[in-house]
Amino acid sequence: MLYLFNETQHTAMAPFNLWAKTVQTLITNPYNPLAYSPYGRTLAAGCELMERVTRRYIKRDFAIPPLTMGSRKVPVVEEVALRKPFCNLVHFRVDIDRKVPALLLLAPLSGNHATLLRDTVKVFLPECDVYISDWIDARMAPNSVGPLHLDDYVGYVQDFIDYLGEDVHVIAVSQASIPLLAAVALMATNNEPTPCSMTLIAGPIDTRISPTLVNQMAMQHSISWFRNNLIDIVPAGYPGEGRHVYPGFLQLAGALSVDLPDHADAYRDLLNNIICANTASAEAHRDFYDEYHTVMDVPADYFLETIKAVFHEHALAKGNMRVNGQLVNAGAIRHTALMTVEGSEDVICGVGQTMAAHNLCCNIPTSKREHYLAFGVTHHGLFDGELFREHVAPRISAFIHRHDKIDKQSGLSLTTTHRSATDHKPPSRGSRTAH
Repeated sequence: MLYLFNETQHTAMAPFNLWAKTVQTLITNPYNPLAYSPYGRTLAAGCELMERVTRRYIKRDFAIPPLTMGSRKVPVVEEVALRKPFCNLVHFRVDIDRKVPALLLLAPLSGNHATLLRDTVKVFLPECDVYISDWIDARMAPNSVGPLHLDDYVGYVQDFIDYLGEDVHVIAVSQASIPLLAAVALMATNNEPTPCSMTLIAGPIDTRISPTLVNQMAMQHSISWFRNNLIDIVPAGYPGEGRHVYPGFLQLAGALSVDLPDHADAYRDLLNNIICANTASAEAHRDFYDEYHTVMDVPADYFLETIKAVFHEHALAKGNMRVNGQLVNAGAIRHTALMTVEGSEDVICGVGQTMAAHNLCCNIPTSKREHYLAFGVTHHGLFDGELFREHVAPRISAFIHRHDKIDKQSGLSLTTTHRSATDHKPPSRGSRTAH
């Protein structure tokens, strides 16, 4: 019913959205004298706020600008390297001969699209051959592809690593840290090649440590409560009609409620910046919130299994997690370097929760470990924004290059091989990943 109510609400507000957009366009027209007056800018700001509140946000493009290589500008070509029922492995191809490490970015499947990591891609692209897990909105996945489970997610990660090869470095953001650590542990246990390095950014490896309000909410409610209150059915009109999902609009409401005063201040700042003609600041707000409000539905099975495993049973932290029946033993990881990154102002993933991975990965040599606590940085600031670019990214970059495989004769990193989806297709892991 919640999903149907949300769809009805969007339909009912469509005329108001169009009205606000039209009035804003008329007022801000450069030939309109009112556009240059305080009254006109105030009215335009109010209309923009109304338009944004009533807008239906859709997924944006990555739109990565060309790379500047010396005096040349080289286009970045976005292509799908590997397709899965619920996720595409997207490659940001740069057609120039360069020797750089391969980097896999694992975006979290927690409501926002992978385009939330646009800044992360832009920062690492000049020095890495970047791939990203681009999750498909569950309401757009036909029922014929079946469900998505937490085990499937781990299988996807293993398949992506297989596809890119053991020379790859992997960065997992937030919730994606759990499947990455599990995938690498299983590969190590089975004596399969593992990545050169893995970096876990604000991942809930052990939510018993410094629990946040988000953690407490997840731990205090039963699985049946989540199923009865947060799971809904995709209505008619979408390819996934009838699929059980955790709707994106509920996830957005939950995320906003965690830090509501800051979000309210941000919108007040937007109004003031428009009125005072602070164009750059207003545009920065628009860019961030256009992405932040663009949400996707998450498959119900995966969502409920994650709540149970991560927040109720603490399965990975306790050494009890199983994937397709096989025990996940992080102690089996020996050759993959491990970096953990946390923010002191993170209200989603508490300080110490990600660092707990070092205790689990007890057989990784000390020389291959690093932990970085970014002071004054929030959850999103660990992978987006000025603080990320100036402080977090350089530390991760140095870690990756320090543990990249080196050609001892030339002193250069191994050349990344560009592949298409037809060049190599690894077998899907487990019966569930095949669909």
